[in-house]
Formats: sequence, structure tokens, C-alpha cells
Amino acid sequence: MLTLAFDTATNVATSALLEDGNVLGERVGLPRRLLEDVDALLTGADAEPGELGRIVVGTGPGSFTSLRMGLAASRTLALALDAKVAGVSTLDALAAGAPAALPVIDARRREVFTVVDGKPVAAPPGELGEGLLQGRVCVGDGAVRYREVLEAAGAEVPPDDSDLHVPRASVHARLAEGFGPAELVEPIYVRAPDADRMRNG
Repeated sequence: MLTLAFDTATNVATSALLEDGNVLGERVGLPRRLLEDVDALLTGADAEPGELGRIVVGTGPGSFTSLRMGLAASRTLALALDAKVAGVSTLDALAAGAPAALPVIDARRREVFTVVDGKPVAAPPGELGEGLLQGRVCVGDGAVRYREVLEAAGAEVPPDDSDLHVPRASVHARLAEGFGPAELVEPIYVRAPDADRMRNG
């Protein structure tokens, strides 16, 4: 059975095609070009869309628009192909790709998404504190953007071009469980989208 995994929550889109846990191909691109990458993966593996039995989608947190693109793609593909879907947190995938590291995603508005006491949060990087950061390796586009702030608090950030900063879709596939109807997969927003904040403000 073929499994397609992808994540569009950050400023890059990652996608991977696997068969029985073996990676047949993996791509890194832009969220708006996700379906082009999926087509390229299938072509490269000489596979047909109808062979996809499972889909794994990144559930964020991250960019609201990009995240919705990935979820919409997963639901459309699942409906068209009668495939089962599972969601995996983008933070969890980043952490699993760099064991013992702290995932840090750029949340815009001078904040980052990270994990505190096992829960996803949005916070200014300067407020995370040495208790959380001292001696920790931080990975993700938020770690790259706020390198100076995090390193000043005692964290270590790998080089900007390190693969550790990318939420690999193959890692999502490895973490996925509980496959079911696509509509049951919920995004992790952490905070309200900008449009909702403006409407309520």
C-alpha cells in the first residue's frame, strides 16, 4: 500500500511517497506547488494515484493559509481516491526529526510556536526563558529567524541550511496513527487567525 505524506504549515512544503514504510521519494518545495510535487512523486515511482491508500497531513501550527491548503488537499485527495487520512503535528515531526530538540516555528507577529510542558504555545522568543532553552538544540524556521535571541538564552541552533529545520514528510508518515475519514483531522492553530482577531477586535 502506498502512503502519501505532506506538510504545508511552514514556509516550505514537504512531501513524501512511501510503500510499506520505505521512502520511494521525497520533495521540498512551496505550499502552493504541493500538488505538482505530489504528481512528481507519483511519476518518479511509476505509480498511479489510485494506488494511494493512506494520506498523512501536517496539522500545524503554522501559517493559517498554508495550513488550510494542506488540509484541503488531503480532504480532496481522500475523497477522490477513497483513502484514509491521519494528521501529525508539525511540531512533533520537527522534534522527531531531531531527537531531544525543541521545535520552534515562526508564528509571525514576533512570536514563535513551540512546546511548553507538552503543549503547543505561541510566545515571543525572548519570553521563553533560560529554563526552557538552556542547553537545548532548537530547530525550525523560527529557530533560524530568532537565532540570536535563542542563543543568548543558552540554546544551540544548527546552521541555517540544516535539514533539521525542515519538517520532513517522511517523518510525518513514521509518526502517523489512527487513520480514518479526512474530515476528522483537525488543524492545530494555537491562536485565532488574523481575520478572526480583526473581526472580534
